[in-house]
Amino acid sequence: MKTGGQLVVDALVANGVKRIACVPGESYLAVLDALYDTDIDVVVCRQEGGAAMMADAWGRLSGEPGICMVTRGPGATNASAGLHVAKQDSIPMILFIGQVQSEAREREAFQEIEYRRAFTEVAKWVGEIDDPARIPEFVTRAFAVATSGRPGPVVLTLPEDMLTRSADAPAAKAYQPVEGHPGPSQIKTLGALLEGAKRPIAILGGTRWTADSVAEFQRFAERWSLPVGCSFRRQMLFDHLHPNYAGDVGIGINPALAKEIKEADLVLLIGGRFSEMPSSGYTLMDSPYPRQTLVHVHPDASELGRVYRPELPIAASPRDFVAALEGLAPAAEPVWSARTRAMHEAYLKWSTPPETGPGDVQMGPIMNWIEANTPEDTIFTNGAGNYATWVHRFHRFRRYATQAAPASGSMGYGLPAAVAAKHLHPDREVICFAGDGCFLMHGQEFATAVRYRLPIITVVVNNGIYGTIRMHQERDYPGRVSATDLTNPDFAALARAYGGHGETVEKTEEFADAFLRARASGKPAIIEIKLDPEAITPTRTLSEIRKG
Repeated sequence: MKTGGQLVVDALVANGVKRIACVPGESYLAVLDALYDTDIDVVVCRQEGGAAMMADAWGRLSGEPGICMVTRGPGATNASAGLHVAKQDSIPMILFIGQVQSEAREREAFQEIEYRRAFTEVAKWVGEIDDPARIPEFVTRAFAVATSGRPGPVVLTLPEDMLTRSADAPAAKAYQPVEGHPGPSQIKTLGALLEGAKRPIAILGGTRWTADSVAEFQRFAERWSLPVGCSFRRQMLFDHLHPNYAGDVGIGINPALAKEIKEADLVLLIGGRFSEMPSSGYTLMDSPYPRQTLVHVHPDASELGRVYRPELPIAASPRDFVAALEGLAPAAEPVWSARTRAMHEAYLKWSTPPETGPGDVQMGPIMNWIEANTPEDTIFTNGAGNYATWVHRFHRFRRYATQAAPASGSMGYGLPAAVAAKHLHPDREVICFAGDGCFLMHGQEFATAVRYRLPIITVVVNNGIYGTIRMHQERDYPGRVSATDLTNPDFAALARAYGGHGETVEKTEEFADAFLRARASGKPAIIEIKLDPEAITPTRTLSEIRKG
């Protein structure tokens, strides 16, 4: 006989869990007590949204479900921000929520919420375990659901009394994700479509990739001289300095690349949904019937034809699809080889940052310095805001698992993701980019980095405004500034107050030494960059946007 809390932890161990992000609560003390006797690393966070985003980042970078535990009511609703990120970004994650005791259900007891009603929109499955004997069944199912088809978050609620009751239960076994494989006839058809094409392009996105499948697809692209773009915030799926790389397909797309996609006669879309952001508001391909011949590969059959009707739909994970391409080769050198080289040259020009800009700090030279002075396996994280353009457009990703950024555009993601990334890869450099508004959404997780001695480097681009909103405000309501100014702390002093290292950069030439000191400190660090708010984008100032 074991308690429900012990059975939950046994099931986590059986499914290979190594770490959990949590904010503790009395509603699941029995689980916390059972964790005491295991080797599972329990990462104590400062706010449930940050904890859920850490779990998302673990799932994003590893492919295994990230695990988060929170208490009922406000703890659970705080965590919903991370659930939304994981749902929109197709990231495997499991959120365990302590629930009120069974006899108090449906009475609006203290912090009671009906989670099936509350979270169905932002989770693949929401379950509540009433009987401790069924814990192995529910937990293993949660792992399978989170990882199969289109990955995503699962919510399991744990009534407090259920966790303290004892039961006989079968030993939990490890989950097995459900796989879908392309058929030989589909691969043959793809080969025929490629042979008949004149202007093809591949666009990579989604999840369920591995380092091996990324490398295998690169070899396929080389055989076919195929130009390759990466979907919004999935840039780590192809080496940006490879001659076949055409650029990122996201917000602020290179107009030359957008033109090539619109004029393509064949689009090979692998892994992604090609939703609003990567499709430039559904303008790069017509919906529901694209002008281009569309081959859409996605692990969830229900996504195929949901927005775009493909000529060739293939229900398979990117990993299994790419493995099936091994023997597919062109009969002769493709006619589009020169076009592929030209698209890469256009990308290199587009991704070279400007050297000048308004104010005393220019981000272009800073990005150039970072490119020259950080390892290829450095992990970059960020949340949402105009500052992120400097990373997405001008950092050239070289390797898989070097990017953790929310395609859902959630502010505050970068710092908890950096904490998670450093936990997962302690031997690699981790750099978080954040705006001043973005950082303070989950800035308290800097204390988590200090507690666990995780020497992340956070670059806070401080322009004193909610930059993206101000940009749109000046465009649509020029000169009528409302609710977009910010008052900020001294971010470098804040880092030191937490026990970390702090630097302030007020001139471009100060950045290199500030970064090197931050790296040498061996502590979590914040480098605050005082950026002129006029430098709202790499190419246009606020004043220029205001004038239209």
